[in-house]
Amino acid sequence: MRLKVSRSKNSASLYVTKTVYMNKKERTITVEKLGTETELREKLNGADPYEWAKEYIRKLNEKEKEQIRKILVPFEQSKIISKDEQRSFNGGYLFLQKIYHELGIHKICKDISQRYKFDFDLDSILSRLIYGRVIFPSSKLATYELSKRFIEQPNFDLHQIYRALEVLSKETGFIQSSLYENSLKVSKRNTSVLYYDCTNYFFEIEQEDGSKQYGPSKEHRPNPIVQMGLFMDGDGIPLAFSINRGNMNEQLTLKPLEKKILSDFELSKFIVCTDAGLASEDNRKFNDKDGRAFITTQSIKKLKEHLKKWALAPDGWKLPDSEKTYDISKLDEMIDKATTEDKAKIRAKVFYKERWIKENGFEQRLIVTYSIKYRDYQRKIRNSQIERAQKVIDANPIKIKKCNPNDYKRFIHKTSCTPDGEVAEKEIYSIDSTLIQKEEAFDGFYGICTNLEDDVSEIIKVNHRRWEIEECFRIMKSEFKARPVYLSNDDRIEAHFTTCFISLIIFRLLEKRLNENFTCHEIIGGLRDMDFLEVKNEGYVPTYTRTDFTDALHDAFGFRTDYQIVATSIMKKIFKETKK
Repeated sequence: MRLKVSRSKNSASLYVTKTVYMNKKERTITVEKLGTETELREKLNGADPYEWAKEYIRKLNEKEKEQIRKILVPFEQSKIISKDEQRSFNGGYLFLQKIYHELGIHKICKDISQRYKFDFDLDSILSRLIYGRVIFPSSKLATYELSKRFIEQPNFDLHQIYRALEVLSKETGFIQSSLYENSLKVSKRNTSVLYYDCTNYFFEIEQEDGSKQYGPSKEHRPNPIVQMGLFMDGDGIPLAFSINRGNMNEQLTLKPLEKKILSDFELSKFIVCTDAGLASEDNRKFNDKDGRAFITTQSIKKLKEHLKKWALAPDGWKLPDSEKTYDISKLDEMIDKATTEDKAKIRAKVFYKERWIKENGFEQRLIVTYSIKYRDYQRKIRNSQIERAQKVIDANPIKIKKCNPNDYKRFIHKTSCTPDGEVAEKEIYSIDSTLIQKEEAFDGFYGICTNLEDDVSEIIKVNHRRWEIEECFRIMKSEFKARPVYLSNDDRIEAHFTTCFISLIIFRLLEKRLNENFTCHEIIGGLRDMDFLEVKNEGYVPTYTRTDFTDALHDAFGFRTDYQIVATSIMKKIFKETKK
């Protein structure tokens, strides 16, 4: 800031001015009018107004350097804002941008750009697709428009997004392996255990084409789907993914992606943990060699009869770190006699029994667990379903149609004849008590198969974390709105899921940095709400509410955006900080 004197015939006026850059051009603006020479001499009791003004500006510059200068915003009540002038911007993306650059994704984009001859900024496009997927999830067209809400404006056109998607599709493998390598510099990766699961995404179309094929939809929708296989590390951070045809057997998706991890990521010894639907014998055998191992859930209902009888037998149960055996049929009696404190302890205990089994020359360890808490949870869910089934019978049995194995309507039994064997005039509906008894026999039991000889408690602990990969899919589908997919070309579809995959990695790392103290909804909602009012030539005024979340965010990332006004110079420093 400097002094400017504007002289007229009868007076001289003193101003504080400074040079700013607007649209890459220098411009001098007035910061403050100090008054006329005459006014200042009277105010200063005859002292030299020019010397006073120079000292005043020197102190202002010191305060600005120390970020303590008071900023006067010259708003005018009579002045209407300019038409189509954008005044509000989102700054929540800055925290995502920090992780984006820590992962070196801008360098990955540079490497890719050097291999192709195109005139668009791949880094700008990919970063906006990722920030938009987390904060403003929507179509590519809408993302292009919404990216203009970020403080740093995009420098690409809509048609360049679609060109970029084609390039990203070709480089998906390179992006995944580079991301893993770069992530090791950001945080330690727990690759001793890898979780794998598969889900599918539907399209708002009717015609099959390419990878979009009709298959068993997880959401029971009558639309073509694609399948996504995902590996996650032991800390819940996504590791690798693949996109497969919608009609492909999901058990066949595991080995190709795992082989890619073995070759491209240079990983060799790890435990693969999956659910029962992906645990084919072929997949288990594949992970029973070269230092690898497997842990997979096992349906008790699908065990051979002698194993099922052994699993459900009430005797021979143990607790981890104890050789004492228990009869689980007596647990309810123990709870009835226990104190309130001991009741809770018994309910929380997980009992187990184990044995090695050998089928088709393949040996594996079968572990079955049982807990009162899990049993009561399953019965609570079932009782709720039975109540819904009874309401349908009482209110409108016409609605009863064919249902899937987990639908509450499975408990509705239809009879078309009378007890005497005659054809009934009307179909008779009732609750199927036989089915309820059959299902109740398995309440509280949970099966696991593995080739490991580790302590049972450790195996159970590893298997328990499978919920995190299911949460990854939930975040992508619900929070990131990755489906329905509106793209049609296979290469653009793969690129779409590449951006979703990268977004998920960045989001998970953000969760870890916040010590997992906030829910997914709180984080995304908080970032979305971090808006700023731009004060031309001065800075940005936060219009969001300061909360525990925003405090934690600023503490974790080492910069703050919650001052009454963030000066333009300070915001530029934040931009540089997030791009280191």
